[in-house]
Amino acid sequence: MRVASSVSPHRSPLVSLLLSWLILSIAVWITAVILPGVHLKGFGSAFVVSALFGILNFLLGWIFFTVFTIATLGIALLLAFITRWIINAIILKIVAAVTDQLEIDHFGWALGAALMMSALGTAGQWLVGGAG
Repeated sequence: MRVASSVSPHRSPLVSLLLSWLILSIAVWITAVILPGVHLKGFGSAFVVSALFGILNFLLGWIFFTVFTIATLGIALLLAFITRWIINAIILKIVAAVTDQLEIDHFGWALGAALMMSALGTAGQWLVGGAG
């Protein structure tokens, strides 16, 4: 039985990681251009923001998900998409707090940005053939 991998068989893991970072950076930049409550210092800031977002999501995302699941007596697990969306918005606000490269006017804009970044990132990954 063959186990499916998220890494393309034609790309090294490092290339897939870098491609995913590029896609997320572009998604962050497009989101900031479209949403008036999300502000980047410039295109280069998108790379810093996406790197911080990815690292914090990796380190804290599962902790937040576990806490939400326990605090809601399992409802967060049943509504995983909504839970992940809220967690991504929280992590975006954390990124905005720890760097001067990103400013988000209020949590509503963070929710919109998280949703838009997810949609753009998914589309970007699909366009390049499942980069990661």
